[in-house]
Amino acid sequence: SKMRQRSFYISGDFDRYLFVPSYIPCASFGHTVHEVMLMNKLTEHYEENVSALRRILDADRNFDILEKHLLIADHAASLFFIDGLVKDDILEKLIEYFYSLKPEDLPDSPDQFQMQNLPYIETEILTEMDDVLKNLLSGVPCLFINGMPDCLAIDCRTYPARSVEEPMKDRTLRGSRDGFVETVVFNTALIRRRIRSPKLCMEMQTVGKSTRTDIVLCYMEDRVDRQCLERLKERISSILIDSLTMNQESLAELLLPGHWFNPFPKYHITERPDTASASILEGNIILLVDNSPSALILPTTLFAIMEEANDYYFPPITGTYLRLSRALIMLISLILTPMFLLLMQHPQWIPESFRFIQVQDTVNIPLIWQFLLLELAIDGLRLAAIHTPDMLSTPLSVIAGLVIGEFAVNSGWFNAEVMLYMAFVTIANYSQSNMELNYAVKFMRILLLLLTCWFGLTGFIAGILITFISLLSCRTFSGRGYLYPLIPFRWKTLKRQLFRVKI
Repeated sequence: SKMRQRSFYISGDFDRYLFVPSYIPCASFGHTVHEVMLMNKLTEHYEENVSALRRILDADRNFDILEKHLLIADHAASLFFIDGLVKDDILEKLIEYFYSLKPEDLPDSPDQFQMQNLPYIETEILTEMDDVLKNLLSGVPCLFINGMPDCLAIDCRTYPARSVEEPMKDRTLRGSRDGFVETVVFNTALIRRRIRSPKLCMEMQTVGKSTRTDIVLCYMEDRVDRQCLERLKERISSILIDSLTMNQESLAELLLPGHWFNPFPKYHITERPDTASASILEGNIILLVDNSPSALILPTTLFAIMEEANDYYFPPITGTYLRLSRALIMLISLILTPMFLLLMQHPQWIPESFRFIQVQDTVNIPLIWQFLLLELAIDGLRLAAIHTPDMLSTPLSVIAGLVIGEFAVNSGWFNAEVMLYMAFVTIANYSQSNMELNYAVKFMRILLLLLTCWFGLTGFIAGILITFISLLSCRTFSGRGYLYPLIPFRWKTLKRQLFRVKI
């Protein structure tokens, strides 16, 4: 707050911040705006540049920020890098090569040195301290040579990464077995491997003042919606945030702000590179966030979220059956328990041939409370399964099956019919790979249960209308309806969404 005052006393430590624009909110510190911008430029003096970088990075305190002093052709040099983020063997070969240079081999221009004396593929000349900090803190080694005004960035970084194994959530019976990882360069390579077209564009942007998280926009130049693409770029460039704490989720909430009480997902997330590549070829935009093993697909609709890779790895008739089955199961899981509760409130509405669905045993606890308790208990078991070690997963499942199964019915807490329908609903939730959609259906089912319990048939109908209105009011990034191509109706497009037609 003191730095934002119009008068500011420049202390002796102020020079450590002169090279970082984000530390200077205004130009009222005794310097003009032009002078502050010039301070971000690297000077022609080697010692000034190196000393300023040491002060900014606080290299004496941070053990993982290393500076290697070199002598390149009788010229002093400093190589800054982050320990653990560089390829040691490549740096050793480069340093060995630098030691072999003679004074007559060293040119005066950084451009000539880059072309003649820097035997590496990914190199760049940096002229501003802010660019040096961005590259260095991302793991790129930066080289300063006495007599050269600029910095040489040598991109021989490496990140700890796991193998591109198939994601646990988006498994397929056929098809490829690879998946996205936390390194964004690997993810772009997986897409490039599938789309070998010069029309495929991958643009990188940075978000976050502290984290400077890399975000990659992937799209086909000749198929993307240009208006949607420009709107997305403007939205990303206007994001002012310190960090993307939750990676892709943080970015999605910043790009697609909406009403918190509408649970339906406004974006489609996939961990499969084949699904992401297919979406790009359909004209969509893929957002890849560094440190996130998934891709964000924009724009999307409810029908696109319900699609799976299995639909396309089987013949058209099998893919159509799988797709329609998932839609029907999701609809049944939404209305099954509220419909059962409504019929138990009005037994006279049950046809004679379906009298067997009535509760046969004594109801000790009201049915609504049984349903709500089981909804909570199922989520508790799901959370416990996530955090349970693999060696204990089998005993936990056995205990859960006994306690919430036969013992729960025999003790009188729950009726067998309630357990049966909740078991179907629980299994039906796993028919959809999108967890956000599963929880949206769950929340709407709980709302239907409460409204049906309070208002009977009127509440049941009101709950269905609220669900439908929530789907209608959920807008995608492009502004197109969430239920497109059903609303607005486009039969040709809707047919391809409902049925797996031949390619």
